[in-house]
Amino acid sequence: MRHVAIAGFSLALLLFGALEWAARREGSRIPTFGDVCAYVMRYEVGPVPVGRIALFGFWWWMGWHFFAR
Repeated sequence: MRHVAIAGFSLALLLFGALEWAARREGSRIPTFGDVCAYVMRYEVGPVPVGRIALFGFWWWMGWHFFAR
């Protein structure tokens, strides 16, 4: 089961790298990871920075589930 999880994470990382590479080609209409993060960080509902809170919550969740063990 551990090998399946490692293979899944490796595949996800490989696909992420391929998508980022495709986004950085000249004339590409695919946004880069940085562009997506910048768009999310700018999202607000009134005075509440919902995008920043969501990104912080996502990183907290990732750290809690994968790095705190």
